[in-house]
Amino acid sequence: MDPLLLGALVALCTIIVLFSGVSVAVGLLIVSAGFLMIFDGMRSLELMPEILFGKLDNFALLSIPMFIIMGASIASTRAGADLYEALERWLTRVPGGLVISNLGACALFAAMSGSSPATCAAIGKMGIPEMRKRGYPDGVAAGSIAAGGTLGILIPPSVTMIVYGIATETSIGRLFLAGVIPGLLLVALFMAWSLYSTWKSGNAQLLTAGSYTWRERFEILPRVLPFLGIILGVLYAMYGGIATPSETAAVGALLCLLIAMVIYKLWAPAALWTVLRDSTKESVMILFIIAAAGVFSYMLSSLFITQSIAEWIGTLDVNRWVLMGTVNVFLLIAGFFLPPVAVILMAAPILLPIITTAGFDPIWFAVVLTINMEIGLISPPVGLNLYVINGIAPDISLKTILTGSLPFVACMVIAIVLLCVFPGLATWLPDAVMGPAF
Repeated sequence: MDPLLLGALVALCTIIVLFSGVSVAVGLLIVSAGFLMIFDGMRSLELMPEILFGKLDNFALLSIPMFIIMGASIASTRAGADLYEALERWLTRVPGGLVISNLGACALFAAMSGSSPATCAAIGKMGIPEMRKRGYPDGVAAGSIAAGGTLGILIPPSVTMIVYGIATETSIGRLFLAGVIPGLLLVALFMAWSLYSTWKSGNAQLLTAGSYTWRERFEILPRVLPFLGIILGVLYAMYGGIATPSETAAVGALLCLLIAMVIYKLWAPAALWTVLRDSTKESVMILFIIAAAGVFSYMLSSLFITQSIAEWIGTLDVNRWVLMGTVNVFLLIAGFFLPPVAVILMAAPILLPIITTAGFDPIWFAVVLTINMEIGLISPPVGLNLYVINGIAPDISLKTILTGSLPFVACMVIAIVLLCVFPGLATWLPDAVMGPAF
């Protein structure tokens, strides 16, 4: 069979299997085993266990459960509420300070936890009722938190970036740095739209909040600064050449657990067990997907599907930006239905040769891909963040949450366009800190 036709058949079967309700990892293994048996014979299955476990034989993978524990220990405390309250007290005199506080808290908590749903839940529980109480439109209140929560997979440290780095054998340190400026750009775009939509509502009182004394502003800082210090310390250790990402993740996880125990009295064995249990479940899920995606990639390569697609794309006489636009549409649609980790692990082996052949930087492409995945988190039919917000504020209809989120989707599209026009937004900081990539 022609490899391109075979590739289309693999894609169709993968979609059918994943939509059947099986887990992503099991679905990938089923498709891989089926096509290997049919086209390479039964003996090809003997290699599957070796590939499955060999894909996990990577020291960099240790950073995934460590960063997940780091985020889980933060998410299990009142750190999100304290972070929100601290920003509200300090930004109360800024016009629109409340909505800025919410988005700022989302950005910082996302950087600490690395989890979009956890960010929505932690900040939304405090921010949405407070904004609604002060008269902010429901769409702004819900949409800003839903969109702010997506920053967890872009602003470092990001598990999604780690997965991309492992899947494409790209420097994780460079990927972390590449997400900083685009992440701040998205925060700025989100804030600009929120302030505009609030001003457009015509209620000037929405742009002001209550007043706090200097004592009230300073007394909240000791509960927040240690976590921020850990984030800065992790990044400094990583880029200062002191430790590897896995080592810094392990130290960061331990420190976050200790701070949660000391500051937030997380001493109860049941509470600690919950943190470790949930972290283990999420880590195993991600690592299982990584292992299964390794088998899936082997199947695609063994049947010459990956090579044929890359060769076919190379023969197309199209502008490289038309090609990039097509890739973005594909990623956007995939992100509507699948979690970011699954999309990255399935698509990266196929897309990386294509985008590098077309002359695009793989570090830059990682940021573009991640923003596409962020759009998927606030877009139906899956739109995980939308359902998290609906769970927090059930009296706000899903339609209102979706409508409030759409302008933030437009902000993300604008960010992708700006990255295409100014690729240095993603590549300048990694080159400045770590030197040009060769």
